Amino acid sequence: MDTEGQLAERDRSSRSTTEPEDRSRSSHAPGDAAEETAAAPRPARRTLGWLTGGGPWRRAGVVTALSAVLVLLVSGWVVQPFLIPSGSMENTLRPGDRVLVNKLAYRFGDDPRRGDVVVFDGNGSFRGEQPSGNPVTGALRKAAAAVGLAAPAETDYIKRVVGVGGDRVTCCDKRGRIEVNGRPVDERYLHPGDSPSRVPFDIVVPEGRLWVMGDHRSASRDSRDHLGAPGGGTVPLDRVIGRADWIAWPVGRWSRLERPETFSAVPAPGAEPGGAHG
Repeated sequence: MDTEGQLAERDRSSRSTTEPEDRSRSSHAPGDAAEETAAAPRPARRTLGWLTGGGPWRRAGVVTALSAVLVLLVSGWVVQPFLIPSGSMENTLRPGDRVLVNKLAYRFGDDPRRGDVVVFDGNGSFRGEQPSGNPVTGALRKAAAAVGLAAPAETDYIKRVVGVGGDRVTCCDKRGRIEVNGRPVDERYLHPGDSPSRVPFDIVVPEGRLWVMGDHRSASRDSRDHLGAPGGGTVPLDRVIGRADWIAWPVGRWSRLERPETFSAVPAPGAEPGGAHG
């Protein structure tokens, strides 16, 4: 009898029965680690469950709420829709238009320029300081105005900058044109049939303030109407909310509000017409 062969056969048999067990033991430990690793994020998933669970209606509500918060944040700091409530800026802007106001336009050292269309808070210049009303009603109105669904606050105005700090703005020359620093300006954006102003005035704009007027001069209450008020009808720079850059609605009027060339030849404050320009 071949005993060596039998021993060898038993050795192979022994290895064949034990090796799977060894492999099973060695593969079991990584499996446990994988299960433990997979189990670790579960608390995070439970934390976010209110966002993803609850069915399609709940998810839609969450998405809508988050979108509203995002819109309010953007409108509060970057771009705000502004509903045009009156015809004081016709024909540039018409009642019912919605413009996008760039609230970062003057946040990094740049100041409003002649010709810019700006939105500003008229408290302390166009209106006396207003007492605070119902905070809940005020917050709801502010939220609706922030997305262009309601008229802006009664203290918010939109006008065109005609004079900046140091400018002398007068009305009018022999041809009925407004002069800025002695230079007459042709305001082609005015409402058809309007004169630049029926009210004569002569003012030097204080530093840090603006002289503003509507494009529909016969229908606009602007700096001319507050000549006797503190500041002489001018608006402080820190009351400017932003620059109107786009007409966003209605779709047929979608366009960019460009700064006109009207004031390009106006000399710097104190410079004589025809001399060196600043």
